[in-house]
Amino acid sequence: MPYRSNTNLPSRVRSHLPPHAQDIYREAFNHAFASYTGDIRQEEIAHRTAWAAVKRSYVKMGDEWVPLYAEH
Repeated sequence: MPYRSNTNLPSRVRSHLPPHAQDIYREAFNHAFASYTGDIRQEEIAHRTAWAAVKRSYVKMGDEWVPLYAEH
């Protein structure tokens, strides 16, 4: 099921990711979900794709997700 806004994302995504990372997750999920219509693993693939997209721009430091190229 595609997500219309970040408020519709799973709670584990909303509670862990900053707003921009949530945008990335939602957009990647929705695109992958639409691309895999008819596949029985459609939702699983979309979630994996979304996390991979987030990890291209963010890294987890301790309990916090921070931009990959942020100055630490």
